[in-house]
Amino acid sequence: MGRKRAAPKGKKINPTFWVFCEGKTEEAYIALLRSKYRVPIEIVPKVLGNKINEHLIKRIKKERPVHEKDKDFLVYDADVPEILEKLKRIRNVTLIASNPAIELWFLLHYKNQTSNILSRECTREISNRLRKEYKKGTIEGALEAKLLENCQKACKRAKNLELYENPSSNMYFLIETLEEEKGEL
Repeated sequence: MGRKRAAPKGKKINPTFWVFCEGKTEEAYIALLRSKYRVPIEIVPKVLGNKINEHLIKRIKKERPVHEKDKDFLVYDADVPEILEKLKRIRNVTLIASNPAIELWFLLHYKNQTSNILSRECTREISNRLRKEYKKGTIEGALEAKLLENCQKACKRAKNLELYENPSSNMYFLIETLEEEKGEL
């Protein structure tokens, strides 16, 4: 599948987390997680968009060093049923989906959201809580602080939502995986 990374004698090789993102906001959030957890995360940004498939993932990874313990994740919005079904069919990846959008995951850091919500409503609520306009694709200042401070609250809230339904996010699974990996280092 790609060039294999050689294991130094007597040392443990940490897996790389390959994260294929739908957009700039997802990419910015994964970069924030990478800096927080300080584990090897390879972010493959929006290049593929909704055209992502198993073949493209293999082709991208073929060009870079890989290890058998690497883990692949897709971080996508789950608001378009046809795209969601396509993503679910991709083998050997973990789908991290937020419905309607990743901004719902951000909103869960502020409050428990249990009723249907539109993406623009999530954005508006985040803007209201920040007391300034939230801009997709950037995570800074008060939003960054809230995402770091209330991550466990958001995980707990997200676990009570039904996966792929509106509202829902299983971003907590990626967080727990990173926590577990960080604990093993």
